[in-house]
Amino acid sequence: MPTLTLRGDHITLAQALKAAGLADSGGQAKHLARGGTVTVNDQVEVQPGRKLHAGDRFRVDGQEEWTVQK
Repeated sequence: MPTLTLRGDHITLAQALKAAGLADSGGQAKHLARGGTVTVNDQVEVQPGRKLHAGDRFRVDGQEEWTVQK
């Protein structure tokens, strides 16, 4: 399972999608989230500004799941 390391205490979902290479731009990341294809901790998440903290997991439409770590 791939991991994304935090630089601060949180990262937004859109920023995480872009940092993980799941979106090419911030706009595309927001579109993905709003489209209902992203899950956070096994729940569909449509808010691109959702704050992710260490231990949170996210994935796009059945792709490999990422874990946020400190």
